[in-house]
Amino acid sequence: MRGGKAVTFLAVAALAVILGAGAGCRKKEAAAPKGGGDTIRIGFLGALTGDVAMFGKPTLDGMRLAAEDINAAGGVIGKKIEIVEADDRGDKQEGASVTQKLINRDNVMAIVGDPTTGITKVAAPIAQKAQVVLLSAGSTGPGVVENGDFIFRDTLLDSVAIPACIDFFAKDLGYKNVAIITSDNNDYSVGLSQTFRDAARRKNIRIVADEKVKDGDKDFSAQITNIKAKKPDVIFFSGYYTEAALIMKEARKQGLSANMFGGDGLFSPKLIELGGHAVEGSMAALGFSPEEASPETARFIESYKKKFSGAEPGLFDAQGYDAVMLLADAIKRANSADPRVFRSELAKTRNFKGVSGTITIRDNREPIKSPLALLEVKGGKFVLKTKVPVKMD
Repeated sequence: MRGGKAVTFLAVAALAVILGAGAGCRKKEAAAPKGGGDTIRIGFLGALTGDVAMFGKPTLDGMRLAAEDINAAGGVIGKKIEIVEADDRGDKQEGASVTQKLINRDNVMAIVGDPTTGITKVAAPIAQKAQVVLLSAGSTGPGVVENGDFIFRDTLLDSVAIPACIDFFAKDLGYKNVAIITSDNNDYSVGLSQTFRDAARRKNIRIVADEKVKDGDKDFSAQITNIKAKKPDVIFFSGYYTEAALIMKEARKQGLSANMFGGDGLFSPKLIELGGHAVEGSMAALGFSPEEASPETARFIESYKKKFSGAEPGLFDAQGYDAVMLLADAIKRANSADPRVFRSELAKTRNFKGVSGTITIRDNREPIKSPLALLEVKGGKFVLKTKVPVKMD
């Protein structure tokens, strides 16, 4: 019987090669049903090497932990979760290539990533065209979900976080004047700065300086000289930790006492490693803090510490974990691993108790999350300065 089946299989395979020679093998792949098989493959899109690997690596760690937890509990709809990883190196062209590989070669049902806005905006139209769910666990700038109804994210948005922080700065810290620095070759930075400008004007916060830099710059003396003359209460930098550390070193060198504030692009141990004492007092707005943990977050922290030799999780670990859990929850409710089916259930997510906060997916597939965590560098590490409740509507 086994020999007969093998002959039949070889004959059929040979016939398929002959008939398909002119059409190409991709036609056959395209006709395959989505969501089949014994595993649910979820792709990771992010940097494991390069300048933004500090965002990609923890996102992947969180995803792996979520998959282990789900599989240990029996999987979802009778299937195991498998994480398929690739390194886009923080490069847009490579991000597009990895996205296509995950979809066309690895046959993933969903992709989590990229943690950065720029690469997510490149990957989104590719995923949308293929009708594969893309859920970014990090991008916060504009122009992401607008790519279509298969595109989601689970991170606290700049449009929510920045106004909440400005309220705190004005009412609790008495800030009135702010200097803005934008990295104008960084999509995340450009979008975040515009969000800050709009919110500051609505809250009657004066923008006394508005400087431009670029990712990769080393010399910020001219910008700091201009800013120092305007005597701001705080410097808002919308870019990433590498340039932030160098900016604050130059600020302290010139005797500027104002501290820095930014988004989750500042949240990395590298900021402190590179900036040293100069970044003391710097603040980052995040959607996660291990301090004052909810029961869900406390369980996650305990599990994370067991897996990673006592290390404490950060924002991107938590958001990567939540992304996989959100997808699993939608697949379970849809009773299907086909993204064309579970996509609609993901869009209906309300008050999901994630480890990075309570998450609701709004009608535009954007998340609203509460609370906001404002972290400050104090004594050479990030500590919680305050938690700001966000109105869930």
